[in-house]
Amino acid sequence: MDIIISNNSSKPIYEQISSQIKAQIMDGTLLADAALPSMRSLAKKLHISVITVQRAYEELQRDGFIETTVGRGTFVSSRSHLFYQEEQQRQAEEYLSKAVQIARFAGIPLEKLVNVLTLFYEEEIE
Repeated sequence: MDIIISNNSSKPIYEQISSQIKAQIMDGTLLADAALPSMRSLAKKLHISVITVQRAYEELQRDGFIETTVGRGTFVSSRSHLFYQEEQQRQAEEYLSKAVQIARFAGIPLEKLVNVLTLFYEEEIE
């Protein structure tokens, strides 16, 4: 797990950590049930306070991305794939919204737009 901290960022360090871990979960770099470093070891690796890492982990746990079990450690939540799927759907909806705006502006009928979407969806991924 790679985390890069920038002291020049306007984002607090704990947010930098949590957003990078979320991104790695979302892009499949960190898979469900993968072990995360302990708060102490991550703090040591990043040369920051354990309290900062604790705050990041608490935020990730609150949002459902990670689970902590006393005595076992911290792991990527097995439900994280649901968050990933929701995020991907949200992104697809944004793109579709833009496509609909363009189609309306250009006078492209809904039926034609649906046909094009169906063609793209059914096309084999290489």
